[in-house]
Amino acid sequence: MKRIGILTAGGDCPGLNAVIRVVTKAAHQGGMEVIGIEDGYLGLVEGRMKCLTPDDVSGILTQGGTILGACNKTNPAAHRVKMEGQWVVRDMRDEIVARCADAGIEAMVVIGGDGTMAGAALLIERGLNVVGVPKTIDNDLWSTDVTFGYDTAMTTAAEALDKVHTTASSHHRIMVVELMGRYAGWLTLGAGVASGADVILIPEIPFRLEAVAEKCVFRSRHGRRFTVIAVGEGAAPAGGKVIVDHVDESSAEPIRLGGVGRYVADAVEKLTGIESRAMVLGHVQRGGIPTPQDRLLATSFGHHAFELLSTGWLNRIVVQRNGVIDSVPIREVAGRIRTVPLDHHLIRAARGIGTSFGE
Repeated sequence: MKRIGILTAGGDCPGLNAVIRVVTKAAHQGGMEVIGIEDGYLGLVEGRMKCLTPDDVSGILTQGGTILGACNKTNPAAHRVKMEGQWVVRDMRDEIVARCADAGIEAMVVIGGDGTMAGAALLIERGLNVVGVPKTIDNDLWSTDVTFGYDTAMTTAAEALDKVHTTASSHHRIMVVELMGRYAGWLTLGAGVASGADVILIPEIPFRLEAVAEKCVFRSRHGRRFTVIAVGEGAAPAGGKVIVDHVDESSAEPIRLGGVGRYVADAVEKLTGIESRAMVLGHVQRGGIPTPQDRLLATSFGHHAFELLSTGWLNRIVVQRNGVIDSVPIREVAGRIRTVPLDHHLIRAARGIGTSFGE
C-alpha cells in the first residue's frame, strides 16, 4: 500500500490529533504517503484533501480538537443540500470512491463514533477500504470498553461539578448540571461518581421527580442544606420522553438533545420549595488538552490502525476489550451504541453510599 487517507468525522474531542500524528508518522516510516481529508465526510464529498508529512503533525500530540477539521452533518449515502429552498438528499458514495481512486488513496483511516462508523460501513459497501478508530466523549461505541476523548471529558465534567459543589453549599441551593452523552450515561455516571454528586440521572434509568425531590428534602432536613444533581442530556422521566432542544434539518442526525437540566431544576424547586439553579456544561466538555490517558489510548489505537493497514486486514475498527487492543469488523459496530448496564459496578458503588438515581 502506497497511499492512505485519514479523516476525523463527527464531533471533535481531545485525542484526535494524537491519532493523526501516529498514523502519519508510522505511515511515512513505512514508505506510505498520507492524504488528510478536511472536515470529515464533507471533505470527501467536496474533494478537499491535502498531503500530510511528519513535519505537519509534529507537536500536535497535546493539542485538542483536530487539525483536519470535523463535521457532524454529512452522511455519505444521504448528503443533504439545499436547492431552491428545499432540502435534497443525494447518495455521494460512488463519487467519493471514484475521487479516492483518482487520488491514489488505497485505504482510509476513519476516526469517529457510531454515526461515523455507520457512514464508513456504507462506503465499504461501494468498495472503499476502511480502518476505523473509535473516538467519542460519550464512550458509547459498541464493542470497545473505552474510547479516547472520554477520560478528558469526564475530567472536565467532574471538575465543573466540584466547583458547583462549593457554590451550592454556600447558598444552600439545589444545583443541576446537564452533561453531554446523548443516549448513554457513561459521562454523567463517571463524572457524577467522581465528584460525589448527590443525584445522578442517566438515560438508562428513568427518573421520578418525586424521588429526586425526596432526596433533596432529606438532605436539607439532615444538615446538608444543598444538593448537587448531575443529569445526562438523554435522561428522561419515567413514562416520558427525552427533551429535544431543536431539530437541525441540515444534519444527518437532526435531533439535538437539551433542556432536561432546566426541566429538573424547575420541577424540583416547585416540589421542595428549595431554590434551584440549572447550568448546561455544553461544548467545554469536548475541548481542551487531552489527558495523558487519552493521549496514550489515542496513540495505541492509531498505531494499531496502521498495523491493520500494513497487514491488509481492512474494513475493521480498532477496539480495546479487557485491556487488550484488538479489532472487529466495522459492520458489527455501525449504528449501534453501548449503554451503561444496570448492574454496572459504579452504579452499585454509588447506591451503596446513598447516591440517588431518581428511582
